[in-house]
Parts: sequence; C-alpha cells; structure tokens
Amino acid sequence: MAPEAPSRITEQDLQECLQALQTTRELCLQVVSQDRARAASQSSTSSDDRLKAQKQLLASMSRLRSLHRTAYMTVRQTKQITSEARQEQDRLHLQLQNLYYQQRHLRGEIDACLDFQHTYEDIPLVDEADYIARFPEHADKDPHELMKLRLADERAVREELEIQRKQLIAKKQALIAENKKRKDDLASLDEHLKKFIESSKPIQETFKKEY
Repeated sequence: MAPEAPSRITEQDLQECLQALQTTRELCLQVVSQDRARAASQSSTSSDDRLKAQKQLLASMSRLRSLHRTAYMTVRQTKQITSEARQEQDRLHLQLQNLYYQQRHLRGEIDACLDFQHTYEDIPLVDEADYIARFPEHADKDPHELMKLRLADERAVREELEIQRKQLIAKKQALIAENKKRKDDLASLDEHLKKFIESSKPIQETFKKEY
C-alpha cells in the first residue's frame, strides 16, 4: 500500500473521525474477506472470529457515528465563527474605506488651502528689511508670526492714514465753504458797489453842470 499523503486537516475532531473511518473501512474489508474465504472454503476462519470482527465493526461504526455527529457540530460552530469573523472583517473593511475617503477629502481640503491665493499676498507691504529696521525686537520671529505682525502694522498705518485723509477732506470742505462764502461776499460787495455807482451818477452830472 502506498504511503498516505500528509493530511491538511488540523482539527482534532475531524482527524479522529478520519481515523475511525479508516478503521471501519479496514474492518469492513476484513469481514468481506472472511466471508469470501468461507464461501470458497479456502479459509478455516471460525464463526467466532467472524463474530468478533463483526462486533468490532459495529463498535467502530457506532464510534464513527458519534464522531461524525461531533464533527458535524464542530463544523457548524466553525461556520458560525467564520460567518461572524467575515461580518467583522466586512465591517472593518467598510470602516477602512470610510477612513480612506475621509483621508482623500482632508488631503483635498489641505491642498485647496495651500493653493488658496489669500488677499494679503496682493497687499503692497513695507519691505521686510525696513520693517525689521523699525522693529528689531521682531527679528527672531518665525515667518508666520512676522507676517502677522507686518500685516498688523500695515493695518495700523493705513488706519492712521485714513484718519488723516478724512481730516484733510474735512479741512478741504471747510476751506471750500469758506472760499464760497468769501466769493459770495465779494459778489454781494460788487453788486452794492454797482448800485452805489448807479445811484451816484445824478450827483456826478450835477457837479459836471456846475463846473
């Protein structure tokens, strides 16, 4: 008989079932061989030997049924465990896919933020060297903090300039109003002067006649 190939079954219940099956098979072959020998009168096997072999076969078959039942229950239990493990694996896989999706989404948001052209980039700020010259205590600041300080300084300067602009506009409007008033006064004076000249013409005529 050729050597048996190594079994890939590692479950103990199934291994015992296979061993019992092999034993039962050998006993069956033994009983069949004894019956054939007796029928051909080629063996002196006694009925006691045959009865003993049959009893061993029945005992082996009984044990095989018991082991089969145990193996069946083990397989059912294993299937249940496998099904639960598969469900857990599917749940974890779905969770992993969701994490991948969130990762892609966050990376997209980060890239969008990095590529975003902020308004401050178009603001004509004072040169960094000039700013450091005015505020040497800020020379050791990191670029981000330094940019915030430069923007704050630019805002303060612009707010001061805006105040000065409004003051100048108010002063200009006051001067315009004052000039208009003087212009109106001069126009009124011209009108009074014209009227005075017109009213003085008879007097001038009288003086001309007398002299």
